[in-house]
Amino acid sequence: CTMWNSTVSSAWPLVALLLQARPTVAGRHRFQPALQSFFTTSSSSLSGPNYSGRRRRPTCTCHYPPSVSIDFSFETISRHLISRRSSSSIKSTSEPLQTLEGNDIYAAEEVIKKSRFIGYASHCTSWDEAQTILQNVRSDHPKSRHVCFGFVSSAGAGGEEGMGTERCSDDGEPTGTAGVPILGAIKGEQLSDTLCVVVRYFGGVKLGAGGLIRAYGGAARLVLRSAMPYEVHVPKSTMRLSTRTANSGTIYAAAAKYGGVTSGETYNDRGELEVSITCDEENAEQLKVDIVDGTRGGVMFL
Repeated sequence: CTMWNSTVSSAWPLVALLLQARPTVAGRHRFQPALQSFFTTSSSSLSGPNYSGRRRRPTCTCHYPPSVSIDFSFETISRHLISRRSSSSIKSTSEPLQTLEGNDIYAAEEVIKKSRFIGYASHCTSWDEAQTILQNVRSDHPKSRHVCFGFVSSAGAGGEEGMGTERCSDDGEPTGTAGVPILGAIKGEQLSDTLCVVVRYFGGVKLGAGGLIRAYGGAARLVLRSAMPYEVHVPKSTMRLSTRTANSGTIYAAAAKYGGVTSGETYNDRGELEVSITCDEENAEQLKVDIVDGTRGGVMFL
């Protein structure tokens, strides 16, 4: 449409929607009854010398051929809006996660209004490992006021790969002013299997909630970026199994074939070997197949 009556000039959002409607072959222009009601109500609500209190229908001039009309159905308009909204709001998540390189503990420090914020970051694959590092940091800073942290792992609390674990602690700071910003810094750097700890020595000046959020988040980003470059995070899978002791050689050989790491070897009350194997997630299913074939089905996955 190229020209609209001034009675509906204020309804430009609907005009924009109507212009996006698809053309269909029909005998005349058809408007959805609800739209007709809207235009009628809009035009009748206006006042002035040109209207004289009468209801006036809006007019438009279209340059489509006489045999073509425009489908103004709500279904068409809704589909168009959903399509545009989806394409503009969905972001790609194809970027691979990363993690800190090696098993070193990185450190960085900054002073904000006389308070010292000391950040530590390390690669951690489990919550048990993260707790050990946390205990060591607390032992190294017995006089600190707060030891706050954020932890992100690709494994669940029970070691299940793909479940994901996120933990954080404010350690006495106001709720949401320490642990959450640290956790946000880890996720903002697209990291997984990472522990970040920020130790604070109070300098006598209160920072307020906003100041604490900026301070803890900034200290976390500082230490995380000091650990760059990152390495690509390779998803791992952990399985635990039980088998006869005679099959132990087959189990260890299969694990070594796929670069698996064994841990937690124990023997149950029947004298059977129980062991956990951690390997790359992409090799997990084939490793299970090889173990079953090598033991002729004499294995149970726990």
